[in-house]
Amino acid sequence: MTTPIKGFRLRFLGYFGPQKEPATVTFGPGLNVLYGASDTGKSFIVETVDFMLGGKPPLREITERLGYDRILLGIETLAGELFTIHRSTDGGSFMLYEGLHEQPPEGAVEAKTLSEIHSDRNEANLSSFLLELSGLSGKRVRKNARGETNSLSFRNIARLLIVTETEITQQRSPLLDGNYTADTANTSTFKLLLTGVDDSALVSTAAREPEELSREAQLQLLDQLLDDYKDRLKEIAKHPNELEAQLKKIEDSLNQHAAQLNATEASFQEKAARRRELRKKLEEGRDRRSDIAGLLERFSLLDQHYASDIERLRAIEEGGTLFGVLGKAACPLCGSDPAHHQNGDVCEGNTDAVVEAARKEIGKIEILRSELAVTVRELTREGASFDRRMPTVVEELEELSGSVDSLIVPKLAKLRASYSELNDKRAQVREALGLYATVQDMERRRADLEKAQDATAKPQTVTSAVPTAAADAFAQSVETILTHWHFPEAGRVHFDPNTRDLVIAGKPRGARGKGLRAITHAAFTLGLLAHCRASRTPHPGFVILDSPLLAYREPDGTEDDLRGTDLKEQFYSYLQGLPEDRQVVVVENTDPPEAIKALEQVEMFSKNPHSGRYGLFPYVPSSEADDEG
Repeated sequence: MTTPIKGFRLRFLGYFGPQKEPATVTFGPGLNVLYGASDTGKSFIVETVDFMLGGKPPLREITERLGYDRILLGIETLAGELFTIHRSTDGGSFMLYEGLHEQPPEGAVEAKTLSEIHSDRNEANLSSFLLELSGLSGKRVRKNARGETNSLSFRNIARLLIVTETEITQQRSPLLDGNYTADTANTSTFKLLLTGVDDSALVSTAAREPEELSREAQLQLLDQLLDDYKDRLKEIAKHPNELEAQLKKIEDSLNQHAAQLNATEASFQEKAARRRELRKKLEEGRDRRSDIAGLLERFSLLDQHYASDIERLRAIEEGGTLFGVLGKAACPLCGSDPAHHQNGDVCEGNTDAVVEAARKEIGKIEILRSELAVTVRELTREGASFDRRMPTVVEELEELSGSVDSLIVPKLAKLRASYSELNDKRAQVREALGLYATVQDMERRRADLEKAQDATAKPQTVTSAVPTAAADAFAQSVETILTHWHFPEAGRVHFDPNTRDLVIAGKPRGARGKGLRAITHAAFTLGLLAHCRASRTPHPGFVILDSPLLAYREPDGTEDDLRGTDLKEQFYSYLQGLPEDRQVVVVENTDPPEAIKALEQVEMFSKNPHSGRYGLFPYVPSSEADDEG
């Protein structure tokens, strides 16, 4: 009787928060496609599935997931058993529930706590649970040249199931992750999936002297540190050469921004100084104009007093003159009759002197009044001059203020913000380059320790090579897939044990353009699944591919451009015909063929609140988003 094939498939992925609307995406057997606009959360789904299958935190911070504090992943075994895995968005251990729970379980629902750390001594961990579902429980894989082994962890095979957009375009083999200390374990895991045979039978005969034990402890510490650094490097997702080129571009941009910022600062300072000067001039002018108005008002009253005094004095002058003409009459000074008038201390009776004095006083007042008229004319001219010039000053001030407030200040603020952002980005890139340098230094140290151990260890005959027959059968599975896809110049495919990668029509897979590396990486991953199912060797049974059709979207050369071929149609045609014991999730920006769009397990992320699904997380209008902070 044939033993049933073990494995499981994804059923749903959900994000939940106390004040948030749930964000859920569902999956089914066979082909699943998530396609549509960029920046809608498609790649974040891939990252989250990996996180829920034991990937190390932190989960990437994106604005849309703020307020969500837990994640549920529903899975189904090929035997029909249903489970829900619960984890905090911050990481940590898992809660395992029987059955599918599309909302966080509450109350008396029974749950089992699973550690996030793999252990072969205690099965209460997620890795052991997933390995058991996959038929890989209790397996061991070789970890170094001395034939020492480690317990197989689900993380050893996760990279062969979940292929991110970054990994799918790498030049290195899909079996390698950039950390050569893990290459042996990666190859042993690949061999285990191809053959179904693990490395439990290996026995290490290396001497365990105290000095070697010390080196072993150092190697273990370096391995732990390297794992942590490698996890951080995965977040960077760029090669050091790309980072150095990016740093050069950032520094060039910073220099340009600095020049623009300095020029804009100088212009702002110049215009701000002119604005202060005009404001001071306008204020002083208005104060002087106010003073002139006050002076003219007071001088007008003074002129009226002068006029009144002259009028009074002229009356005295005219009266004295008439008295002299009329002859004898009562004295105009004391009122005495001529017969009784007494000249002396009481009244001299000299009207001529009084008339003369009045005339002299009139002359003095007229001189003062004339001088006052000159002063009034000068003040009037000065006031008129201010009245003519002030509107021009006001107009220039308003124009200058408008230019500063509406153009220069916003531009300056934008340049400052951009400069600060570039400066922060430069710091991040420098930190990333420093991280790469640290990893390289640690890998050199580890290699030196390995060499020292190998030099003192007894000769070993253990080999980690993939058996030729299994490797050839796997290569034939990939060749069948590429032929089905109408891959240009597919030709003969074989597995190169030295590079641990495919050679297609005589050309190494990694030597092709980025777009073709993506599609052939997908073929590698799908070929492994097809081989395992055909050979009835263990495999979880699902694959997630992020952006395999990159050559249809971003060709980096004529060789990469597949847009004139029917490879995309054939790619989806192959996946549409997969048996139900296999599940493939394709994440793409480009639209699939119309026939594929009509399938039930195909979903478009539109980034349009009025058409289709906006994105992974519910659409929130900007005003509401602002209110939520």
